[in-house]
Amino acid sequence: MQHVKYPKQETWGALLKRPTQTVSDIEETVEIIFKEVQKNGDATIRNFTKKFDQVEMESSAVTAEEISIASNDVGAELKEAIILAKNNIETFHKAQKTDRLNVETMDGVLCWQEKKPIQKVGLYIPGGTAPLFSTILMLAIPAKIAGCSDIVLCTPPNKDGKIDSAILYTAQLCGVTQIYKVGGIQAIAGMTFGTESIPKVYKIFGPGNQFVTVAKQLATKHGVAIDMPAGPSELLIVADDSANPSFVASDLLSQAEHGPDSQVVLVSTSKTLLDQVAAEVQSQLEDLPRKDIAKKAIANSKLILMEDDQQALELINSYGPEHFIICSENENFYVENILNAGSVFVGNFTPESAGDYASGTNHTLPTNGYAKQYSGVHLDSFMKSMTFQKISERGILGIGNAIELMAEAEGLQAHKNAVTLRLKSLKS
Repeated sequence: MQHVKYPKQETWGALLKRPTQTVSDIEETVEIIFKEVQKNGDATIRNFTKKFDQVEMESSAVTAEEISIASNDVGAELKEAIILAKNNIETFHKAQKTDRLNVETMDGVLCWQEKKPIQKVGLYIPGGTAPLFSTILMLAIPAKIAGCSDIVLCTPPNKDGKIDSAILYTAQLCGVTQIYKVGGIQAIAGMTFGTESIPKVYKIFGPGNQFVTVAKQLATKHGVAIDMPAGPSELLIVADDSANPSFVASDLLSQAEHGPDSQVVLVSTSKTLLDQVAAEVQSQLEDLPRKDIAKKAIANSKLILMEDDQQALELINSYGPEHFIICSENENFYVENILNAGSVFVGNFTPESAGDYASGTNHTLPTNGYAKQYSGVHLDSFMKSMTFQKISERGILGIGNAIELMAEAEGLQAHKNAVTLRLKSLKS
């Protein structure tokens, strides 16, 4: 772990650079696969599944029988845990519902706003070394609450051509309508263009590696919306001597084990704490089943000593972490002044893992500094706002002349005429 003492502000950008490839490094690969899928559909999907996942399959669609078998394979205790998480996530996201907004802007001019569900959404669920069935809870639950009619899920198969049982159980529990054994770039391309089996969707959600992130960004060029750029996981913790070093170390490692390109950062005003956490990380690391993965991420991690809380906050806001943990006596200062973070975890007994699984908030969050301009997934991510207006005779008499004058000033005579004709009909 790299120890950094009182870094100057002009060095912050280089110091906190994410350990990721640039888009240009992988965009060519993504574009090639997109063009192939657009041209040849399922045949290309099968070819790339064989190439990347080392499995050959005639059909990528998951059957009802497979779902039934998988559901029976999930143990009772895990099912109870998933249901507990589901209930909390439902409670938090249902609370985000809003009523129709009605405003009479002037006498006879009624405007209102309603939210409508996005009809067809695609969910990408990473598989590989860590099948993230928890992400299904975070995406399918708000999609269902929003009223999305088609909820399509793609996730990579294992080398036996199967999907983790917990993924299939969670998907059917949360109302996913169609499931496909397709991963990576080809999954995003399939949902972007549609194939003989995979339907085209209007918006794609879900995290993934750098290739999936670039694929999602490319999908936007083909008329498909995405939730946000969501790449390798990252965590920043601010802590002082009031923090428990073992807790802090465990949180750093919880993100480091996601993948070798994950980034974890600890910021503190206490050198003693930084040293204690560094020792705890090395101790806890040895007991982790995924220690080889975590070690690679930890090699890119930073322990940063700052002079005071104000300077620490400025560094954190400039970084814009996906996950931000506050373990400080001055926690209110950070809570009230943090501007750029995907999700914030406050206090010694609020591990980031709680948000990943069961507290109720959503764990699909912006990474790579996008927290400066993107929100994490929430109920409105699955909806779009539509505005309506209804103008009475009294209303058009009140607003009409202003419209005529403005349209004429812009040189749009037909716009003016659309009002003038109505006004004349009322005066005749």
